[in-house]
Amino acid sequence: VMSFGLILGSFYNVLALRLLKGESPIFPPSHCPRCGHRLGVWDLVPIFSYLLLRGRCRYCGGRITPIYLVGESLTALSFYLVYRQLGWQWELLVGWSLASLLVLSVLTDLKEHLILDRITFPILGLFLLLRLVIGEEPWWWYISGGLLGALVLLLVAVFSKGGMGGGDIKLYLAVGVALGPGLTLLSILLASFAGTLIGGVLMLAGRIRRRQLIPFAPFIWFGALTAYLYGNDLWHWYSGLWS
Repeated sequence: VMSFGLILGSFYNVLALRLLKGESPIFPPSHCPRCGHRLGVWDLVPIFSYLLLRGRCRYCGGRITPIYLVGESLTALSFYLVYRQLGWQWELLVGWSLASLLVLSVLTDLKEHLILDRITFPILGLFLLLRLVIGEEPWWWYISGGLLGALVLLLVAVFSKGGMGGGDIKLYLAVGVALGPGLTLLSILLASFAGTLIGGVLMLAGRIRRRQLIPFAPFIWFGALTAYLYGNDLWHWYSGLWS
């Protein structure tokens, strides 16, 4: 599963970065974005090629963005965690689709502070189809999760006067359909907590300024995946504290 995630993560890097440029994710074949040299087999081994080449092109010596490393490792980790929690069952299709959406959103948000509709809406459509036949709850439960997630982030955007982007709102429309309303709210709380914590640390370290916008998709990845995989256990643990 980890190997599958690494290979898919390599493709997600190409897909995300080329869609940002309005290019085809298939043609031309993989090449150095600086010198244009077509990459060989040994240049495309996930993670290891980047580390062995020390983040530079073999042919021109140009620096390779570390986003490639992020995409491959994050996809492998996400797919492994989903498989470990779910095993081989139909829900795995939902889990891996959610992981794919989150990783692609992280990549485009880190690169250009954008979450693309061309990625979000097709996977939203896939979630709507999957939730008709896969899930412990009725289909309308999951749709209500999408609407709730989008509404909460829309309210955050309104009251924060631009502190939340439209891409994040539409992303949560899809994430909510995968999770359902309860886990969607939990994922937002977890993402907000992680964002506040990391943002505070970065400000104290002088890496960002107050009210400087930072990509929120990495925190959505953390919140949504944690809620999806472990949310029910977290709710039971929290309820037990008050019983």
